[in-house]
Amino acid sequence: MDMTRTELSALGEFGLIDRLAAAVPLGRQASTRKGIGDDAAVLDLGNGRVQVVTTDLLLEGVHFDLTYCPLRHLGYKAVAVNVSDVAAMNALPTQITVSVGVSNRFSVEALDELYAGIALACEAYGIDLVGGDTSSSRQGLVLSVTALGIAAAAEVVYRSGAQPGEVVCVTGDLGAAYLGLQVLEQNKAEYMANPQMQPRLDDKDYVVGRQLRPEARMDIIHELRALGVRPTAMIDISDGLASEVLHLSRHSQVGFAIYEDTLPFDNQAAMVASDFRLVPATVMLSGGEDYELLLSLTQADFEKVRKAGLDLTAIGITRDLSEGNYLVTKAQEKVEITAQGWQAFRQG
Repeated sequence: MDMTRTELSALGEFGLIDRLAAAVPLGRQASTRKGIGDDAAVLDLGNGRVQVVTTDLLLEGVHFDLTYCPLRHLGYKAVAVNVSDVAAMNALPTQITVSVGVSNRFSVEALDELYAGIALACEAYGIDLVGGDTSSSRQGLVLSVTALGIAAAAEVVYRSGAQPGEVVCVTGDLGAAYLGLQVLEQNKAEYMANPQMQPRLDDKDYVVGRQLRPEARMDIIHELRALGVRPTAMIDISDGLASEVLHLSRHSQVGFAIYEDTLPFDNQAAMVASDFRLVPATVMLSGGEDYELLLSLTQADFEKVRKAGLDLTAIGITRDLSEGNYLVTKAQEKVEITAQGWQAFRQG
């Protein structure tokens, strides 16, 4: 018997996902168009329509801290991050299911607050809560949301469609959510040392809001559809821009050149980064939890988007895979892009 033990950290989250997916291959259902490996699975509904399905698991103490995360915000965020995955497939969200594990330290009123946030998100994104499960938990709050969406098969955008010579874009701005987390953690530490202290968040409302209550960019999906523009590849930015660039590179088999001086950074984020002595480019590349969209567009489609004034910023171009993935710094130096963002199962 082989007694070799492999630590989860040796594979990392995505290595583990690849390994587990390989153990249960697809092929039993003709309706399965796409399984593990994109922002959502894709199921054939017939008549040229598909359904997308995505699930996220949120654990107290791992993904959120109730010391500073209100339950209503948590409920909203849990839905929004799943809708973001639906958006990344260029689909429209339709329903969600919610499963909750709670310990006896939570009251009925606390769960009312959680579900009030879920209800607000359902209203914002035009979706229905259609099911789920509840269970007791010995480890605090556990929250799992599954989101369903729908699209015409020809409208779906995968991570694998980018070609060399296309324009790389992001929605919104980057790095603010990570900086909001730093602000919240700093205030928590100060409160633990002195419970009489008052939070200092007045001039940091934007970055804190980006952490506690992100929005899925369904607005951009609707605007792109109105323009008749379909991205060639797309992914939502949950683990940091660098990590998502590498995902698109791997699936599309193209290289990416990203230009530091084009990366969108909010003014308040810049001030907070300075306070924490953090390099803006590092924050934007590795921060994570922005839930913006990273996408590639043909030159012609980018011109349509530019003229329409959409909340999209061109940050680079796609290259031949042999050219690799690199950041062109403000000093015009090429630095290889590596994934330094949040990684599950990391030791230490």
